[in-house]
Amino acid sequence: MKRKLITTAICVIATMTLLGLVACGNSNQGTKDASGNTAFNLGHLNSTAHVLAFVAEEEGFFDEEGLDVTLSQFSSGTELVSGLEADKLDAAFIGSVPAIVSQSNGHDVTIFGGAMSNGHGYVIDSKYTDGLDTWDVTILKGKRVAVPRTTVQELELLQILDHYGLSYAEDGSADVTLVYFDSQKDAYAALSSPEIDAASCYSPYTAIAVADGYSIVYRCADEDIFKNQPCCRQVAKTSALNDDPETYEKFERALIRAYDFFQTNHEKTVADVKKHIDIPDDQISFELYEGYADSNPDPDKIATTQLKNDAVAFGYISDYNIDDCYNTTVYAAALEGLIAENPDNAVYQALRQRFETAD
Repeated sequence: MKRKLITTAICVIATMTLLGLVACGNSNQGTKDASGNTAFNLGHLNSTAHVLAFVAEEEGFFDEEGLDVTLSQFSSGTELVSGLEADKLDAAFIGSVPAIVSQSNGHDVTIFGGAMSNGHGYVIDSKYTDGLDTWDVTILKGKRVAVPRTTVQELELLQILDHYGLSYAEDGSADVTLVYFDSQKDAYAALSSPEIDAASCYSPYTAIAVADGYSIVYRCADEDIFKNQPCCRQVAKTSALNDDPETYEKFERALIRAYDFFQTNHEKTVADVKKHIDIPDDQISFELYEGYADSNPDPDKIATTQLKNDAVAFGYISDYNIDDCYNTTVYAAALEGLIAENPDNAVYQALRQRFETAD
């Protein structure tokens, strides 16, 4: 289904800076550990959405595939892109919007897999919903909303406001006042200020917000215009993917195996995630298994291309050929290799069916 496009004009996002601090040390790319495994640096965000990486690490799938993976947490997609281009990272889980903005601006990064679809929305101070049985996005009228800049949550918010006929601006002159922040963490933290009424949430911030008594304004998975909205993608430097596809295939195999484990071992998956995202078990389970997010390794090229086209029509980015910045062969090779080894695995077979329609 093609999403409804926004007709309200906004400024095109400026070129992203690559001068942010990188959260990990010098790269050990290509080096071997004592077991002969290849060093591999993976960047991620403070999100349960990156469950596949956490499970692959804790269950030993990376090691079994011949990789010595170091996981490093970053605060934004911009920092992750910087890490890739500075050769500090071999791969990163980056939001779909920061990824396509980077590509649109000519950065040498390629999407080669998925990490999560949907799983984000906005929450509001419960004082605005007390006594109400139901509400929708129009509850944001007259409110100040914390927004992380250059994220899928930003683009979605602007789309959903337009969908409900609400205007938006940063200066208080419109129905909804947008207050921008550099990261999701900062946007959510601002919710504790009396100056902010509502804020963006991706996992695990939705679960944290609900536990803290906030109300959910909307979840993207509940809106027809955001069905199968690609969120975090697996991204690497284009030249690195081209030069060493075998290493990335090993990485992908580990994530696919982690997805299988994630589907069938809920309790242990929650424990694995908790080692990296230290929040209560019930909040982790809420984010992973309530059906609002899909932490799936499929590249979802069709959905991401549609998102790119919508962003171009919206005026958010300049157009570019996303085919030059998308690699589905690494994922396909990894999946087919695992199916050849495990032909009766129902999860792998379901992934194959999804790939045939989604890419």
